[in-house]
Amino acid sequence: MAKPVVAIVGRPNVGKSTLFNRLTGNRISIVEDEPSITRDRIYRDTKWLDQEFKLIDTGGIETDSEQELKTQVKKQSELAIKEADLILFVVDGREGLNVLDQRVAQILRKTNKKVVLVVNKIEDFNSMQENIWEFYSLGFETLVAVSAEHGKNIGDLLDHVIVEFEQVETEKEEDIINVAIVGKPNVGKSSLVNYFVGNDRVIVSDIPGTTRDAIDTVIEFNETKFNLIDTAGLRRKAKVDDNIEYYSNIRALKAIERADGVLMIIDAKEGITEQDKKISGYAHDAGKAMVIAINKWDLINADSNEMAKYRDQVYYDLKFLSYVPISFISAITGKRVNEVLELIEYSVDQSSKRIKTGLLNEVITEAVQLREPPTKKGKRLKIYYCSQVGVKPPLFVLFVNDPKLMHFAYKRYLENQIRENFGFIGSPIVIKIKKRS
Repeated sequence: MAKPVVAIVGRPNVGKSTLFNRLTGNRISIVEDEPSITRDRIYRDTKWLDQEFKLIDTGGIETDSEQELKTQVKKQSELAIKEADLILFVVDGREGLNVLDQRVAQILRKTNKKVVLVVNKIEDFNSMQENIWEFYSLGFETLVAVSAEHGKNIGDLLDHVIVEFEQVETEKEEDIINVAIVGKPNVGKSSLVNYFVGNDRVIVSDIPGTTRDAIDTVIEFNETKFNLIDTAGLRRKAKVDDNIEYYSNIRALKAIERADGVLMIIDAKEGITEQDKKISGYAHDAGKAMVIAINKWDLINADSNEMAKYRDQVYYDLKFLSYVPISFISAITGKRVNEVLELIEYSVDQSSKRIKTGLLNEVITEAVQLREPPTKKGKRLKIYYCSQVGVKPPLFVLFVNDPKLMHFAYKRYLENQIRENFGFIGSPIVIKIKKRS
């Protein structure tokens, strides 16, 4: 069995995301006073008293809404309920019992799953007792009053959660490749995730910025597990005009940080934009393995020659990513999408590769013989030896007589020599210059 799964559900604006953030110890879900901020279901691992479990945050359930996006939010919540071993049903203790609470309760009773009723926004347990008692009418045995915002009674809530796990077996998680899927808004990131999964795991609509949080989805391909982190489209700072957009950008950057590899999605019709350069630059600077996917290629009436020209243009526009493989895909038709997973797995493997010191120095010595190091004011750079000291990204240290003599062009030359001999396809390389003591 996998880790137990706990879903946080309820009507909009009762504090589900605040509770999610409190239980996971991080500000992961966006929290604002605007209802229905959380649209997709968001996963995160957490732990209490050595018991690990997976927590799901969901959008608010609105049972009488016919608006397309809100209907999809409700569907995401229902899917989370199906996945869950335990449900935290959150209600607003400050506002009191609501007709929507009763409708959500009816949905939950039909699931026959264990439900812990969480009466949130209870800052004063003595003066708000009547507010608490009325929620027993919803028909659930276990009720815990908390203030997620202030952290009150959270320990008691977690104790109740742990008790319910006594019959749930756990196992050690298998190795998994974390892949951050990044790009501008509306380039097809969520559509690609949905194609991999085969169901509507992530809400897809034509409204730019539909995905506001970073959302995890685990899939298996060729006996390898991938955790796909679908992120909100990164926007230029000038375009970030509210708190929700700001936090979405922060989460996308954090998704890159915790990823093993980054899948950069580019709209084939739009081509490379300044924002694409900035987003891919974030991943490059973070030292992440990367693959570029040119999406919506089905909309381009092109032959193989046109594909080659397009690839050359991408490398010209993104000169610093000359080591990154490019795939031309269609998230809608599924053309070449499996190739993307193969490339990501290969690139992540390359970023973990280690080169023996002896073999590495043979290459460096030969490179120096082929092209002499630079001189400055009559003094020539001397390279004594090189050693790989890290992975993800591969980190090399060159010991020299004087680091000030190293020109960036010669450093790039040595990097190219390392790549020609050892690959590191899809992975950035970091070379540090140190004076030999």
